[in-house]
Parts: sequence; structure tokens; C-alpha cells
Amino acid sequence: MHKEILVIDDNPDIRFLICNILQEQNYKVRSAANYDQAILEINKRLPDLAIIDIKLDKPDKDGIDLLKILNKKNKLTPIIMISGHATVQVAVEAIRLGAYEFIEKPFSKEKILNYVNRALESAALKKEKDIIEDKLFHSFELIGKSQAIVKVKKIIDKLSTSESRVLISGPTGSGKELVARKIHKNSSRHKEPFIIINAALLKEKTYEKELFGEEFEDGNISFGALERANKGTLLIDEVSEIPYQTQANVLRVLIDQKFKRINGSKDINVNIRLISSTSKKLNELVLKNEFREDLFHRLNVMPIELTSLSSRTEDIPLLIDYFKNKLADMNGVQVPDIDIKNDNFYTYNWPGNVRELRNLVERLTILSSNESKQKINKVIDDILMSSSQISNNNKILEQSFQSPLKEAREHFEKEYLTTQLKKHHGNISKTADFIGMERSALHRKLKSLGIKGIN
Repeated sequence: MHKEILVIDDNPDIRFLICNILQEQNYKVRSAANYDQAILEINKRLPDLAIIDIKLDKPDKDGIDLLKILNKKNKLTPIIMISGHATVQVAVEAIRLGAYEFIEKPFSKEKILNYVNRALESAALKKEKDIIEDKLFHSFELIGKSQAIVKVKKIIDKLSTSESRVLISGPTGSGKELVARKIHKNSSRHKEPFIIINAALLKEKTYEKELFGEEFEDGNISFGALERANKGTLLIDEVSEIPYQTQANVLRVLIDQKFKRINGSKDINVNIRLISSTSKKLNELVLKNEFREDLFHRLNVMPIELTSLSSRTEDIPLLIDYFKNKLADMNGVQVPDIDIKNDNFYTYNWPGNVRELRNLVERLTILSSNESKQKINKVIDDILMSSSQISNNNKILEQSFQSPLKEAREHFEKEYLTTQLKKHHGNISKTADFIGMERSALHRKLKSLGIKGIN
């Protein structure tokens, strides 16, 4: 299917020239001779690309206004601005507002075709990237019935009508980015950009450039995360890693809602929803003077805490069931037969949390088309019975040998019953049936060993 291009220029010779060049390359072309015609054509149908002259027939409305209108309708529509008498400032403003490129008149046939082809390729890549991201992130749900997850879901629902800043804390792999995406998706900003900057991956000298952007002597601009997230949501992942001095500049942006690019003199106004995440305890870093207290309070308006997977093992079977169906569909393979009663799922520490579980299920999903159920179970045991797990078991055994028989028996019973309760998601009746005890006897045993309900 041929791409459709809208050419907007009040000069008939230029308009005719551009349309001719494009039609020779088998592009479908529409044109508009003035501002009002352009609005009619835009409202009739959005083009795959627009070429817009900055100066049109209306003194108070020009090509920049059309650029804003097209951007508002669809940010993925590439726009090439042209002009024969625009200043550098106007060109820079056009690029800042989302134009793909700015071309000065007169221009060669090769130049305009080069920019058109590159702009369409770039738009196609962005669209493909959005589809992939939607598959990987937007389509995943926050799964779980534990009190910790139910609480998080309720907070996300409440935040749908709020613009509050959010601080998400939790161990690595617990789902902080997923929660941030859900907050953005449920908010009034869901059609605007969702930008992520991972502070843990940046070099010390590049933080400010990545956040604020940079202006160069030749007029080029590198846009920072704050500017790219304008009107949308910015997630600063591992916010604790931002250098102390840069923290002061971030605080200033939160207060003033504006900043200057590096080497820039003009204030850039922004309207963003800031979400931060951390795997460290920021309040402890504040006490050590490693994180600014004033910034911490600005970020921590609405705190959300994600717990480790090992502390909410009742969610494990739900997560396995969800991931195996989702990942099988995404990879185009059969759903694997995973034994969710395998003790290793509930005794393993899950240092990588939900992300580690998802990776394991994806591996099993890929294996499922060629391997038997027995082989899959062996893979589970091989992976989860890690050296740390074996070391922990050896430690328990060593403690037992150093204790009198009564204490050793109690220690074993406590470990055994705790594991069985986790395996049966805290259900006393099912646990009692499995281990062959009366329900009332199990209650008494748990009380005598000091084992409380498994959450």
C-alpha cells in the first residue's frame, strides 16, 4: 500500500514541484494551498507524512500551528517543515515541537526525497517499537491475591484520578516498572508519552544531559527525558543513584516546573507526572546524607511498597498459570504442563522475584514443545535447587546435629510444616489432609511451634 503525503504550501509553484517529485516515486499525494484547506484535509484523513510550509496565508496562524494540531492528533505522524525565510530560532522551535526535519528553500529533489524516506522509515520503526512494547509490558497484568498485591491494586485505582507523585519501592524484579506503567495507563495522561530513565545505568557525567538535554553551537539539540516526557509521565528508575548535586536540580524542576538545557539560556516549561522507583531504602540514605531529605519528601507523596515474591508464595501458582498462558501465546507454542505443587517453587528464595519466575516460565514454555513433563520437572528442580538452597538445607541439617533430639525434631517439624503451609497457600484443611493430621491437631501443633498464618 502506497504511503499518503499531505503537502501544505501557499506557493503554487513550490506545491506543484513537491507533489510532482513525490508522485514520480509512487506516493499518494494530497495538497492544500492555505491554512483553512490544510485543516479540512487534516480533519478528512490523517496522512502518513506531512510537508508544511511555515509561512501561510494567515498572519496569526502558520505552519507551526498546523504542526501542533497534527502532533496532538497523532504523535507518530512525521512532519517535515519547509521555509525560505525562517530564522534559526523558528527552525529550533519546530524541531522542539516534534517536527522530524526542517528544510530551507530552495532544496533539491534528492534532498526532499531523502528526508521523506527517512521520516517514513523512522515512523515505521517507532510504530513497530510501540507494538513490541505493548506486547512486552502493557499487556502484562499485576497478578496476585495476597494482601500485599491487593493493597497495591487499590492504590493504583485511587491514583487514576490523581496527579500525585509516586515513589515505588521494592526489591529488584518485583514489578516496579509494571506498576508505574499501570499508573500511567489508568491516568488522564495515558495518550501522552511514558518515558523511562534508569539512573543506575548512567555514567556520573551524563545524568544532567539525559535529564535536561543539551544545546550545541551548530543549533542542534539533544532533548532530555524531562522534555520528551512533557504532558506525560516520567519514571526515574533507581532514583537513589542520581548524584547528590544533580538531586538539587531535579528538586528545582519539581518546584518550578521548568529548567534550562545544558548550554541553553531559555527556560523550558514542562508539565509531567513524576514516578520514581528504588530498590534501596531512601529514608535510610537520607539519614546517611546520601540522598536529599527535601527531594525525598517531594518524591514520596504517594508511597507504594512491593514485597519480595518469597514473602507472598500464595501468588506463585497464579503467576505461573498467568505467565505460561501469556508467554505460550506470545511465542506461538503450546502451553507447558507445569506442576505447581512442586515444593521447590515455595521453598526457593527467588532473589530475582517475579522477573525470575517469569523468565523460568518462559524457558519452560519454549522447552514444552520438545520435552516431556518429566524433563520439564527436572529442569525446574535443577534450576531451583540452587547452591544457595542446598547450602541452606545443609545449614539446617548441621543445626539439627548440634541440638538435642527434642530440639532437632521441633526444628525439622517447624521447617516441614512451614513449607507445607506455603505449598497449600496457608489453607489449614488442605495442609492437614496432605500430611495426614486432624485439622484440630495441626492447629495445636502450629501453636506449640509458634508458627503463625502464612501470608
